[in-house]
Amino acid sequence: MLQWGRMTPRVLFLASKVGYQTRVFAEAAARLGYQIQLATDRCHQLADPWGDGALAFDFDDPAAISVSTFDGILAAGDVPAYVASVIAEKSGLRYHPPHAVATARNKYEARQRFAAVGLPVPRFIRVPLDNSCWLPDGYPCVLKPLGLSASRGVIRANNAVEFRAAFARIRTLLERAEIRQHRQQMDRYIQVEEFIAGREYALECLMTDGQLRVLAIFDKPDPLDGPYFEESIYVTPSRASGQPAMIAAVTRAAQALGLWHGPVHAEVRVNAAGVWILEVAARPIGGLCARALQFQSGLSLEEVLLRHAVGISTADENVREGGSAVMMIPIPKRGIYRGVTGIESAAATPGIEGLEITAMAGNELVPLPEGASYLGFLFAHALDAETAEQAVRKAHTELTFAISDVLPVLQANQGILSAQ
Repeated sequence: MLQWGRMTPRVLFLASKVGYQTRVFAEAAARLGYQIQLATDRCHQLADPWGDGALAFDFDDPAAISVSTFDGILAAGDVPAYVASVIAEKSGLRYHPPHAVATARNKYEARQRFAAVGLPVPRFIRVPLDNSCWLPDGYPCVLKPLGLSASRGVIRANNAVEFRAAFARIRTLLERAEIRQHRQQMDRYIQVEEFIAGREYALECLMTDGQLRVLAIFDKPDPLDGPYFEESIYVTPSRASGQPAMIAAVTRAAQALGLWHGPVHAEVRVNAAGVWILEVAARPIGGLCARALQFQSGLSLEEVLLRHAVGISTADENVREGGSAVMMIPIPKRGIYRGVTGIESAAATPGIEGLEITAMAGNELVPLPEGASYLGFLFAHALDAETAEQAVRKAHTELTFAISDVLPVLQANQGILSAQ
């Protein structure tokens, strides 16, 4: 809450070492005239290597973090959201409680909470990583790491052969250094669930003292039936029937988790049996997808969240009229990114109001289920949702990405080393 006598609101913003959202929130704070202090889990021994004035926090020990006075706190990502919740509790800032954020990001515990309040949940079990001989008693099923997000490591299996391959693949993923660095008890398990058929939707929400308000419902028009579950297009306003049932289910789920104050991003599947909660996270929508939400007041989602964090009411903020769509440009194959052509024609597609390529030339691209990034983002706004969706699809066909195979590059590098 904004302190009496302070003219400029100060917000602490936590993010991991990498992420698209850090710059966007900083720009939003500048437009509002706020002071924003970035905090990341980068090495504390490096003296501001990126020149962004970020504080270096140990995200593995949030209880030891001490901060000066801020008027609000926000976070991008699941791990930063938990760290923010611990800091908020110590500092007296309004935010989600730590136990609620921890439960929300643990798929097993979240499923238990949802079942306890009568929400429909698939049959689920968590299997230790070292129990590679275990097999489910029915197919299809979905295997999920308990602590990863954005569909990373999520794989569908239709039989025992596919199940064993998926189990081994997820176990290898969880052994990666960047994951082991922050490994927790839940990362020693893989969750196995019944596959839920149906259409998938995302709800962007904001909680104020325990009351949830849905800002937007996004359709995911492409089927997400596996074997991997890479999200590509979000479109709003939703064209689905039964939206009140989605809102009611997400409200019950957020309250069951104990979420209280701040952004909430939910994912659901809907079929004839009802609304199935896939995830209710204590964070805003990821990547640059928030750019698809502009409000009638002219504010961006980041500006709305910053104002809410310092105690300014956002009850009158409504999404602008018309249809909006965002495409998270998928990575088609593993390889070294070389560049892209067709940007000018893609940007000139009617309805397109933004195109940002986030992949960096020379970097290795890793698609799902191991990867955690996209080639970039396309944004469209039109008279209706259907037209906006078609705009991003058309613009995507104008783009041609050059991706080299990894193996020849590695062989070339080995040849150079041998010559030396």
